[in-house]
Amino acid sequence: MNRQQRTKLYDTQLRAYNEGTVEQISEQWIFFDEETEEAAMLDDFLQQEIEIFRFNRWKKGILLEPGMIRSGSDTLMLRDHDQVRIRKHLIYSLERLLEGINDDAFFQFVTTLNSLDFSIYDCIYCYNHLSFLSDENRKDGVNFIVFDNQDQICNVQHHFCYFEKVNDRFEFTLNTGKRLVIEKIIS
Repeated sequence: MNRQQRTKLYDTQLRAYNEGTVEQISEQWIFFDEETEEAAMLDDFLQQEIEIFRFNRWKKGILLEPGMIRSGSDTLMLRDHDQVRIRKHLIYSLERLLEGINDDAFFQFVTTLNSLDFSIYDCIYCYNHLSFLSDENRKDGVNFIVFDNQDQICNVQHHFCYFEKVNDRFEFTLNTGKRLVIEKIIS
C-alpha cells in the first residue's frame, strides 16, 4: 500500500468532514455546522481543505481567505447558503500512530474499525506509546485509542512488538460487550 492508497482510505472515511452552509453576515463569512447547529467564523478555517457543492458535485480546494477558495488553477467565490464541507483534523497522536505502523497493519486496523461502524475521525482519545520509543532498537508496548460514533464507544488496545519480527495486535471492545481481535505478524 502506497501513500496514495492510504490517502484514498482517509478520504473514504465516514464523518471526515464538518458539513454545513455559509452565510455572509455583516461582511463576515460564517459557517453553520449542519450536525451541531453551531456557528463558526470561516476565518478559523483559513488555509485548510474545504469542499464546495457546485453543479451537483463536490469541488475540492483550499480556503485562501473568507469567501475565496483556490481549486487547482481556479478561484471560486462563495455565495450565501453554499453547501460546504471542511475536512476534520485527526488527533495528533493518532495521526502519528497511523503513520508509524506498517501498511498491512494500517489497512487491517482501519477496515476493521470501519466494519464496526466507526471512522478514524471518531477518535476522542489516543495515547501513542510508540511515539516515545523512536530511538530504541526494540519497541514494544501498548497504545490506547477511544472512538465515539455518537451511537457506541469503541476502545482499542494496540499491542505492538517491533524487533526481530513486527507484531501488531489490535483488540477492539465496544460498550455493548462485543470484542474483536486482529493480529498481523511479519517475520
